[in-house]
Amino acid sequence: MFWTLIRQELLIHLMSARFFAAVVITLVLVVANTYVLIGAHEERLSDYSQREAENRENVNRTPTYSYLKLKIQRSPNPLSLFSAGLETHFGSEIDILFDSMPSLSNPLAEVKPDEEYHWLFAKEYTLSSPTAPLGLKNPYLRLFSQIDLVFIFQVVLSLLALLFAYDAIAGDRETGTLRLVLSHPVGRGNILLAKYFAAMICLLLPALMSLLLTLIQCSFAPLLQFSTSDYLRIGGIVLTTIVYLSVFYLIGLLISTITRLTATSLMLCMFLWVVLVLVYPNWSRFALNPVGEMRAEKISANRQIAQIREEANRQRDSFLASTPLKGEPPLFTETLPLDKFYQSGGFLRGNFPRLHVELKNTVDPLVLDLRRYYDFAATLQIQTAEKIGTVGQHLVSQTSFRQARWDERLMKLSPTSLYMFATSAWAGTDLDSMIDYIRAAQTYRTALINAFHERNAFASLQWFATNQGTIDWSILPRFHFQRAEVSLSAQRALTDMFLLLGTNIVLFMATFMIFIKVEI
Repeated sequence: MFWTLIRQELLIHLMSARFFAAVVITLVLVVANTYVLIGAHEERLSDYSQREAENRENVNRTPTYSYLKLKIQRSPNPLSLFSAGLETHFGSEIDILFDSMPSLSNPLAEVKPDEEYHWLFAKEYTLSSPTAPLGLKNPYLRLFSQIDLVFIFQVVLSLLALLFAYDAIAGDRETGTLRLVLSHPVGRGNILLAKYFAAMICLLLPALMSLLLTLIQCSFAPLLQFSTSDYLRIGGIVLTTIVYLSVFYLIGLLISTITRLTATSLMLCMFLWVVLVLVYPNWSRFALNPVGEMRAEKISANRQIAQIREEANRQRDSFLASTPLKGEPPLFTETLPLDKFYQSGGFLRGNFPRLHVELKNTVDPLVLDLRRYYDFAATLQIQTAEKIGTVGQHLVSQTSFRQARWDERLMKLSPTSLYMFATSAWAGTDLDSMIDYIRAAQTYRTALINAFHERNAFASLQWFATNQGTIDWSILPRFHFQRAEVSLSAQRALTDMFLLLGTNIVLFMATFMIFIKVEI
């Protein structure tokens, strides 16, 4: 009897206009959108290759070690077609500098001079990207502006799930079909399960068909390649989609069980869909600020940074007092003869010791002092930047990052947000993946500094002199950002998936408890 009920429900759904509409709408939207997303991904790949070539060319043209302006990039993630997350909003290019640490956000970037902050701090924690926002006050604020495949499933299929469910019980009750079915030896739990399995099969058919067409389209794109781990991630996204659709179908089934009229059930389903999918995920990001006023944390960080800089200045001045280097020369931006350099004062007092001069007399007595100074000053500035970076990272964790996590928790009261966070974790486009990129950049900066120390670059004439031969830039370590392993991505997605599963269980149990007591 149970399988008979499933076959009957399947036939009813498959022959209905809503199933036909579900297939057509889903396929058209997904196929058309995939075509656009593939084109956008290929453009990002082309831009990535062009910027890589430009960066290599700029490095090869750099005449001195101190003038090195190194940039690293994260290659476009092909799985952003499925779940864009923060991929296209987060900067993909980072400046690797000796005098600053790469970091996720810049909470001090909004500071005004009349608020007891200093302009020197405006660049300490910024992720540089010419094609995306430089800093992320709250990275989650842009999550809903990307139309990817997950967004289509998130909006369209959740609506279709409710349309499949709103008359599952109420409709049968109105027509008398439910009373007729219950006159046979069949349990009410079997009826609910039969309706659930039949509807889920019909909902998954358009979803899986559209995903198959998407993979076929991607296979014809020469620049789009999926690895084995990518297919595992796609499998995780499909599994999450199934659980997500189940939640909305069970919401509709619960409403259909509670109400007696299909019209009432339909109105309630549409109201809940608007609230859960469109209203709440966006409203919740602005509804609560549990972190409170951040001004005190920023002022404290500002003072710590000021103390670090003052200590660095004292060490620098103490070192200079023991050398013949004197004066306050200007910041040189062009090649100058050494005699004019000495006449200008002979010493550069900037944020970071950078110089671009032509050295005519390598045995000049001041040259040795100059080399010693740059070796000392560069090391001091690197250490200072790391101390400031530590303060900045602590401030980010106490302000922007903490606020983002609170926003995330509040948003997760909606199954739509849970689905969004879980799929972005599978795809490697979530906030944790962006943090992985920042950590990779920090590790690369450390490797670069070690390479300079091994070459004794900070104390060499090529640090500041343009006429000491061509620099061998092969000493630069290569940067390649490797996304997290599939197991780690699964671990990041499991919490949200378990919440979705728990929601399914609660909804089904509530529906069952009401259905077994309701009068037909």
